[in-house]
Amino acid sequence: MFRRLEDFTSSWKEEAGKTLALFEAIPEGARGTAVAEGHRDLARVAWHLVATLLEMPGHMGLTVKGADLMEGYDIKVPPPAMAEICRTYAEASASLLEGMAGWSDADLEREDDLYGETWKRGRTLFALIAHQIHHRGQMTVLLRQAGLKVPDTYGPAKEGWVAYGMEAPSV
Repeated sequence: MFRRLEDFTSSWKEEAGKTLALFEAIPEGARGTAVAEGHRDLARVAWHLVATLLEMPGHMGLTVKGADLMEGYDIKVPPPAMAEICRTYAEASASLLEGMAGWSDADLEREDDLYGETWKRGRTLFALIAHQIHHRGQMTVLLRQAGLKVPDTYGPAKEGWVAYGMEAPSV
């Protein structure tokens, strides 16, 4: 749970950058990659993260750019290009921080109704970040299954060790 806006803002910028880098690593030809029939594909998981970024802040009284794409708790069908998903995510991410510009640390202690529960805003913001991390992990697996390069996130991916002049750790 966040108790200081500065802590959330710096964490959000870092995590949103990692999410966007992962989105940008998805080539158009791989956007339909799913673990199995009937499961979300890469584009759908990315679009789900956009949807959450548009929906969840609304419970805290924030309107994030792109909220008009929402239909209740759902979002319209993903756009036909990953570049559009990236653009929508980047705009919504920046808009979230802009919307919070008038908040103080005390606002993180305010409580809102979310999904039949009462959450402090600091918890909601933590959940927003944790939710992204969770789905980035899923997307990383899908990229690997598709034989695609995985971007470095919290250190080098297997292919990233060469940039450090090192061999990837043995498996």
